[in-house]
Amino acid sequence: MPNQLILILGGARSGKSAFAERLARAAQNVLFVATAEPLDDDMARRIAAHRNSRPSHWRTLEESLNLAAALRPALADADVVLLDCLTLWVSNMLLKAESALDAGGAEASILASASELIDLYETSGATWILVSNEVGLGVVPSTPLGRAYRDALGRVNALAAARADKVYLMTAGLALDLTALGARRPTDFAVLTPDLPTNSALDLPPDLEAERE
Repeated sequence: MPNQLILILGGARSGKSAFAERLARAAQNVLFVATAEPLDDDMARRIAAHRNSRPSHWRTLEESLNLAAALRPALADADVVLLDCLTLWVSNMLLKAESALDAGGAEASILASASELIDLYETSGATWILVSNEVGLGVVPSTPLGRAYRDALGRVNALAAARADKVYLMTAGLALDLTALGARRPTDFAVLTPDLPTNSALDLPPDLEAERE
C-alpha cells in the first residue's frame, strides 16, 4: 500500500481492530504496537485473543506510555505500523499524570506526546494505521476524570485526523471513509496545538466553543 497515515475510529466492538488488521495484511513487514496492559484477567484474555488473531510473522512492540521513544529503534524494515490503540494510550497517560498535574496540564502533555508520535510517522517512511475509540457520542461522564479523558481523547483523535491521509469511521463492522466523503479536516482548530499552556483557554471557532464547556 502507498505510504500513508490512516486513522480508524469507532465505538466498542465496532470492528476497528479487525478492519485495521485487514488493511495491514497487504504488507509483508508489519510492526504491531500494543498499548494495553493486562491489569486484570479479562484484559489479559482480550490481549491474548488479539495476539492469537494476528499473523505469526508480525513483530509486536508492547508499550503503554512512551510510544515515540519505544518506536524509534523498532521502525527498521517496517512497511506498516499498526498501533492499537490510541484509546488506552491516552488513558494510561492521563492516569499517570493525574497525581502530578491538573487537568489542563495533563491534556497539554498528552497532546504534545501525540504530536511527537505523528511527527515520527512523517519521518519513518512506513504506512501507519492508528486505531482509536470515538467516545464523545454518549452521555457526559459523571466524574471530572471521565470528562478530562473524553476531552483529551477527542482532541488527540482530531489532531490525528487533521494529519491523516485516510479517516475511517466503523459502525457494526462497516467502514465509512470520511475523507472520501469530503469531511472537513480540523486543521484550523486551536485544539490541535500541541503546546497549550497549562491553564490556557482554547480559542475554538464559535460553533464549537459551547461544546468545549
